[in-house]
Parts: sequence; C-alpha cells; structure tokens
Amino acid sequence: MIEVGNVLVHEDVVKENFVCNLNKCKGACCLEGDSGAPLNHDELHILDEIYPKVKPFMTAKGIATVEETGTYVTDFEGDYTTPCVDTNKECAYVTWENGITKCAIEKAYESGAISWKKPLSCHLYPIRITKYPEFEVLNYDRWSICSPACSFGNELKVHVHEFLKEPLIRKYGEEWYKELEEAVEAYNSLQP
Repeated sequence: MIEVGNVLVHEDVVKENFVCNLNKCKGACCLEGDSGAPLNHDELHILDEIYPKVKPFMTAKGIATVEETGTYVTDFEGDYTTPCVDTNKECAYVTWENGITKCAIEKAYESGAISWKKPLSCHLYPIRITKYPEFEVLNYDRWSICSPACSFGNELKVHVHEFLKEPLIRKYGEEWYKELEEAVEAYNSLQP
C-alpha cells in the first residue's frame, strides 16, 4: 500500500495499466453487475435536483424506472446505488450512441444542462473506495469485461492512476494528486 494523506492506495492502482476502450467493451460496466452504481450519501440530493434536466437525455425505460423507484435505490447490502432497468441489468441512466452505452447524466453535463459530471464511483472506475473511520483505501477492481481496457492500457503504457487523474483530483484535490505522483515515484525507485 502507498499512503497519501489519510488514503491508502493499493499498489495495483499504480502498477497496472488501464484505458477504457469503449469501442471494444461497448460500456458493459453500465449494463452488468450485482446492482447499480454506488452512490455517496451527498450525491443523493444531487440526483434528485438534476433529474428534471437529465430526463431528456434518458431512454423511455430509464425514465419509467426512475419514475417508479426514485433517482436512487438501496441495494441488497443496504448501500445507495443508481436504479437498474430490469433487476440487476442496465443502469437507469444509460443511453445509447452507435451501439455504445453513454451516461445520460454525463450527456446532460456535456450539453451544459447541469454542472455535475456523474456519480463519483462511475468516474473513478475501476478504482473502488473502501471507507474506514480514519482512512480510505483505493483498490483496483478487476472485472473480466474490462479486459479490453487492460490491453489498451498496456498498449499505451498508462497506469490506472494516470488514466483516472481527473476523477482522483475531483475526489481528493490537485495537491493530493501531486503527493500521489511523488509517492509513486518513490515507490518505483525502490522496485527491483
């Protein structure tokens, strides 16, 4: 583990390569899984607030799901997540473009309709955060559907933390990211 402030970063986050390759995976992470995208408690009111502006970018099935369940739900573990169309299938906020999933929230953001890009867990994927009272741990979540991203990352020689620079700065700030880069440099200098 690499310690940066009160965050422990698993070595895989700085050693493994990863760059999303939507042309290959078609955005399968928005369609599969045990539940919707994890949400922080402070994101719940944001979803409620932005929903009217996101709705025009959503599919009819997604809108029907949100109208029935709400802008977020509680999953089987008691955690807040985005709702899913058809239990444990596609996220209600999924839309499609040329056979590739897109996020309706992000499309609303890109159009200037809202100022919030998307849930942090989506923006940070494949990093997952485990929270403890005194610190957080960043882990690299390996999922077979992301093998094209691993191959593409290897081809481009881009590490997970480099690919996710923007969302890591969104979560922890620029100063923290600079400290992470320094810690990675020190970590690499100690490797055989």
